[in-house]
Amino acid sequence: MGIVKISEQMHENLRVAGNALSRSINAQAEHWMRVGMLTEMHPDLDYREICQLLIRAELAGGLDIAGAATGQFEKPKASATGKH
Repeated sequence: MGIVKISEQMHENLRVAGNALSRSINAQAEHWMRVGMLTEMHPDLDYREICQLLIRAELAGGLDIAGAATGQFEKPKASATGKH
């Protein structure tokens, strides 16, 4: 584990969002980093699909950047209504 230096404003943003979502500051920062990383790797996915990918990754033992980059976790399938 390491230390990441962030601005005071970002720390305050993390505190506010973490409190609102019942997460610690560290958990909120990690969530935003995971979502951001996956968004860069999969720009075709929307936020809901990214969250679904994170849930599937967690069920498979946790998010691994190699699996995320190589497509180990597929894009969520469309439902019968045509929506994801």
